[in-house]
Amino acid sequence: MRFSNHHQSARKEAPQARERAERHQPIGRKARSVVRPTAAHRSRSTGRMDRAGQFSAPETWHDPVEQQQFRCVIEPAGDSFRHVVTEQEIRNRLAELPEHFVSDLQVVQLSRMTRKRAIFPLYGMQWGPNVYLYPLEESLIERYARMPKPQFRIDSEMYGGKWEEVGGIWQLTWTEQTIKDFYLNNVLIHEIGHLNDHRNRSYIDRERYANWFAIEFGYRASRGRRV
Repeated sequence: MRFSNHHQSARKEAPQARERAERHQPIGRKARSVVRPTAAHRSRSTGRMDRAGQFSAPETWHDPVEQQQFRCVIEPAGDSFRHVVTEQEIRNRLAELPEHFVSDLQVVQLSRMTRKRAIFPLYGMQWGPNVYLYPLEESLIERYARMPKPQFRIDSEMYGGKWEEVGGIWQLTWTEQTIKDFYLNNVLIHEIGHLNDHRNRSYIDRERYANWFAIEFGYRASRGRRV
């Protein structure tokens, strides 16, 4: 059996997530024209309480089931967006980790980008025994109205992202290879780190652990080989 009892109560827990921005300001009808005023990186998404006081789930919940390995669920990326990694690439990358790191993983979902979700766009999120990865603009160019925060810039440049200021707009440009490197060796591994953090409770401590996990088992482990 590839899940444990603590997952049964995970439905009520706030998920761990990595936000690409706090809010956005559309400057055109196409999603690729969105300019994001701020760049809050590696933040945690929190569930919301509705007017009736009920927990508002940020994603599709997948109940733990007995299975030999994790499942992949793929949703349409959405207009003007694309998934940057494939199911096989995800499976190949996770197969390189020690088996106990993924023994509790139930689902990896490639989620769709919706209008509501675009307000607080994410790279990835961990919720209970599930990991969610989010699509990127088809152009592989992210646009921000302000200078990126130092840590966000450092993290993205570590994986080959290129920053430039164009007409007062900060653009983060990826290539096919660099964005795959970033998602497979940073975003995905970061969320697996959250999945394996059974000790920390505070947001700061959980992020510190997941960041360490991504560097140790993502960045360092992947250097010297092609994605």
